[in-house]
Amino acid sequence: MTQKDIQPRSHKFVRESRKQWSSEPAFVFSMAAAAVGLGNLWRFPYMVGENGGGAFIIAYLLALVVVVLPLMMLEVSAGRLAQGSTVHTYRQVSRFGTGYGWFVVLITTAITSYYLVITGWTLGYTVDALFNNLRGFDEYTAGYNSFWYFLIVTLAAAVVLARDIRAIETLSKILMPVLLLVIIGLVVVASRTPGWSDTIAFFFQVDWGRLTDGTLWAFAFGQAFYTLAIGQGYLVTYGSFIPKRTHVPRACLIVAGTETSIALLAGWMIFPFVFSFGLEPTAGSQLAFETMPRAFESMNGGYWVALVFFALFFAAAFSSSLAGMKVMTAAVAEELRLSNGQAVGLVSTVMIVLGTFSALSFTPLNLNIAGEPILDVVDRIAGGNVIIVSGLVGAALISWFIPPHRIRTVLGTETRWWEWRIYLVARYLPLLVLAWLTITYAIAQLESL
Repeated sequence: MTQKDIQPRSHKFVRESRKQWSSEPAFVFSMAAAAVGLGNLWRFPYMVGENGGGAFIIAYLLALVVVVLPLMMLEVSAGRLAQGSTVHTYRQVSRFGTGYGWFVVLITTAITSYYLVITGWTLGYTVDALFNNLRGFDEYTAGYNSFWYFLIVTLAAAVVLARDIRAIETLSKILMPVLLLVIIGLVVVASRTPGWSDTIAFFFQVDWGRLTDGTLWAFAFGQAFYTLAIGQGYLVTYGSFIPKRTHVPRACLIVAGTETSIALLAGWMIFPFVFSFGLEPTAGSQLAFETMPRAFESMNGGYWVALVFFALFFAAAFSSSLAGMKVMTAAVAEELRLSNGQAVGLVSTVMIVLGTFSALSFTPLNLNIAGEPILDVVDRIAGGNVIIVSGLVGAALISWFIPPHRIRTVLGTETRWWEWRIYLVARYLPLLVLAWLTITYAIAQLESL
């Protein structure tokens, strides 16, 4: 198949509905708010705890800078070039793109359906902290809190999305500075605890031997993909609203730097409390919802720290939930020729239907599949390595079917340095991964003989 240039959608409906961020800083704020989420504040600290501290951080930073950042720029540029939803963008890339575009939307739908439930947990814990009634996770989910708070955050997200991207932009401009100030404030509080020195050692003392562990690198790449929202349609969708005169590499560097800084600050915020109270850094996904409330109960001023901590988690989770629903809303509005309000109503209904199953899996009904909560099943299937595969497939489609000079026209930079880097990574990384998987499989088969 010959390469073809992506052209923006030209029908009247899209021209009238395709609004833009008001400026490059507005895009940076909005994209940073979309990507920060629980991947940075919740997932990153426990991944560091489970994977040896400093060694994992080095692997994560290398993966982010060398591989994931160029993929981020590629997805944003493709969205800007096509000026359409995820489905429209990949349809313009190749004849295989339509199916892949819908695949990305379906992944985001599945992830957002349970992500809204977790966002509800953060809101519930914030309310409990406000009334000084923090409970362990099992006690919190003994009733129907998961379901009611899930409904609240889904409807709240629908209200924001109904006002389209300017509402997201306004919320993000408020959220990101406040979020950074709150995290820095909590880090200052954490630095005065006895566990601060242990935290510094945990982060900066590196067991270099662990960098030969393939599993460590797999987790590091997975976290890097999560950090910058690769392969989930966020970047393509938000990139499609970029205004003229935006310097894409600069904007992406700022977003990536912000996301990484927040992830590291989150670790410095959480682990001092963990070490101070003799808790386990390897507590996994329960680190925020089970371990931290115990720490807050035992510290002076724990009421205020707990309230600010969980309010911060809610703000970050809600911003990512908005981004996930925006990916779906943009695709539904353009593909079904609906107004923004109609698309928001349809997507919100789908979210309530799908998310209810995940929400009720943490209630007395205990909905499960083969003894495993439905939320955990969906997370394992849609939120695992599928994201990495999706990101690699998307990068391969864009880089092999869009000529480099077309991407250059929307990067907003005169130098070809970033164009060269983007295409080197996006074109050949999927091939390297495929070769690595083939070799690994062959070795495993030989060892089993």
